[in-house]
Amino acid sequence: MTTHDPALESYSHRLRRWFGFEPGEAIPANALHPREALPHRSRLLVQIERFLDDLEIDVTGSALAIAHDCVTGSNAELARRVAARRKDGHEISLSWLERMARETCQDRQAAAVGALVEQLEAGIEEFGSHTRTASKATRDYKNALHRHVDELEQAGETGTVFADLLTMGRAMLARTLQIESRLERSEKRTQELQKNLEDARRAAEVDHLTQLPNRRAFERLYEDQYRSARSVNDPLCIAFCDIDHFKAINDTHGHAAGDRVLRTVAGMLARISNDKCHVARHGGEEFAVLFRGETLAEAQARLDQARVEMAERRLVNRATDEPFGQITFSAGIADALAWQDRRAALRAADQALYAAKTAGRNRVVAAPAAPVTGK
Repeated sequence: MTTHDPALESYSHRLRRWFGFEPGEAIPANALHPREALPHRSRLLVQIERFLDDLEIDVTGSALAIAHDCVTGSNAELARRVAARRKDGHEISLSWLERMARETCQDRQAAAVGALVEQLEAGIEEFGSHTRTASKATRDYKNALHRHVDELEQAGETGTVFADLLTMGRAMLARTLQIESRLERSEKRTQELQKNLEDARRAAEVDHLTQLPNRRAFERLYEDQYRSARSVNDPLCIAFCDIDHFKAINDTHGHAAGDRVLRTVAGMLARISNDKCHVARHGGEEFAVLFRGETLAEAQARLDQARVEMAERRLVNRATDEPFGQITFSAGIADALAWQDRRAALRAADQALYAAKTAGRNRVVAAPAAPVTGK
């Protein structure tokens, strides 16, 4: 689908030149038959334009970048989400694509950092193990050497050879004590590194804006809780919450004000959290909530109470004294154990969120139960 915005047309023209076409030049008739006859970049342009046309997305710089990542496989997770949403028959808008692109980019960065942290942890643990082993061996050797030196001194023997042996023993004992001291310092330093790395891991799993756990931390928690709840048949519900009209808030009041709204909604949701209710910022203006030990109806009621309290608040832009208007969120919630696996439950909650949005927003919709198969 084309646009009449001159700036976007100029971008499209530059992109076409990069792919080997002149501005305004029609795509060759042989662009699709056969594909092998068309240069690689030209085929790629055809795929990008077809991708955007199929989704009825206007040509923008953001749309072109996202389409490129999807058709080339540069962002496989984003392409998978697009395919799943199309299969479910849900609308795909540019704002949804941009949100998914941000989330998947963050996920890939977090995964890379997580993998690096795990490698460092493994390396430090291995080094610590070797240090502890060497330290023990050194202590054992020092103690044995100490006994031998004591025995030589107590023997009271004279003579050059005996004196040389005693001197050598004392020198070896002094050197062993030095080595033992260094190994003890290395072991202490290893313990400090392990603690610092654990602190860094925890910091990497906290969203800096809201101070809630981030998506990476939530995924780890959800996997553990799902496995545990299923093993003891304990109720477990998963919910997604999305701030309504958040883009309009940013566009009208600015991103600093938008950040305040995010923190306010995060704080409202955090109020319902406890050792069995976990809230995380899932990405952008979306939050995830995990309820353990509560039925779907009970969890929905708790989440709906938070929604009502949020809707009743009246926020003002501190920079301009202009009211934000009513700030609301929509949510979708699903019984995690009523689905085939935890991923299916996530999709069910996401679809329930979409239903809440299309039904008018500012509501909590529960996903219908589905028969569990393949246990």
